[in-house]
Amino acid sequence: MEEKTYLCIDLKSFFASVECAERGLDPFKVNLVVADPERSEGTVCLAITPAMKSLGIRNRCRMYEIPKDVEFITAKPRMHLYMEYSANIYGIYLKYVSKDDIHIYSIDECFLDVTHYLKLYKLTAKELAKKILDDIFNETKICATVGIGPNLFLTKVALDITAKHVDDHMGFLDEELFKKTIWHHKPITDIWGIGRGIAKRLARFGVEDLYDLAHCDEKLLYKEFGINAELLIDHANGKEPCTIEDIHTYKTKSNSISTGQVLFEDYNFEDALLVLVEMVDNLELELIEKHLVTNSISLSISYSKDIIKSTGGSMKLPLYTNSSKVLTQYFEEYYRKTTNPNYPIRRLNISFNNVVDDEFETLSLFTDFADEEKEFNMQRAVLDIKEKYGKNSIVRGSSLKEKSTARKRNNLIGGHNG
Repeated sequence: MEEKTYLCIDLKSFFASVECAERGLDPFKVNLVVADPERSEGTVCLAITPAMKSLGIRNRCRMYEIPKDVEFITAKPRMHLYMEYSANIYGIYLKYVSKDDIHIYSIDECFLDVTHYLKLYKLTAKELAKKILDDIFNETKICATVGIGPNLFLTKVALDITAKHVDDHMGFLDEELFKKTIWHHKPITDIWGIGRGIAKRLARFGVEDLYDLAHCDEKLLYKEFGINAELLIDHANGKEPCTIEDIHTYKTKSNSISTGQVLFEDYNFEDALLVLVEMVDNLELELIEKHLVTNSISLSISYSKDIIKSTGGSMKLPLYTNSSKVLTQYFEEYYRKTTNPNYPIRRLNISFNNVVDDEFETLSLFTDFADEEKEFNMQRAVLDIKEKYGKNSIVRGSSLKEKSTARKRNNLIGGHNG
């Protein structure tokens, strides 16, 4: 089997770099923060320039964490603009490889399978990577970094760890180099797929780096992590069987759709319920639009400053439905049953689980068919109006209340100003 060659390209400090490009500034020399100045000092910076990172300021810091003696420009987030830049850069990738050989990992990061293109262009992997990176910079003034490797895992680690420490912003790893240079790298949380929770569990077995993990008793790992131990063992040895082709052809056994929001301030029990109803209403329209129904819901409520653990869970419904009236009723009942009314609320997340085609919708003996049809037609009309005139063209009466967030969020993209 032919060995694969992947590139993992990251657009460096993307949001901040876009703001610098728009202003004709060099992100490596100028201090710029992407954050909404209208929010509190505790607001999280979406991005900072490499110039600020070189001062020891961490990415995704809060505004108040920036040293007072550091002067910087504040740029309000413009998600439409960032999406436009990202789409244009995707167009650059398409100049070199087919869409079938691209996996978009996030708005500023993607994987390319260039295995069959190296012979076509008569270039090495580094030469092709440099050509793409130069093209991105010449077209957009955005600096990119790249990891190169024989599988997706090694490519991502080459990007995250190796590329940061070389002048040409290009990192390469194969299994041999991986064991020489990454096996003893610390902290282990720098490694793709190993978060603080997994690291803490591994530490119980004396595992502090990938070398320790590769030499850990596999029986212990399977007992602790179940089937997920296989992935950890593979990654500890620099192996990854999944390909971009596998990702494109993968189909989940069950599907869900979800939404969540962090509230602008602490909300009490009843005000948070108002927001929950708005969220259910909006997500339910997505079911209608996609001709889907659900028979399971999930709710997660997080409290201010994590003063108590999150509450909520999942609930199986006795029927498949996309009725706003029915789903709102179940969510409200579940909210009142599981949410602590004595603590301020700061985050809500909901999801419709096990969504299937609406041909599986369940009707009971007590279903009022005329009422069901009336509600469905009304929901379709709401969708049509929103599509034609905008999300705020028609809203619930309750969305005019002071604590409502629906109208403001309808103007956001990914939770941020467009």
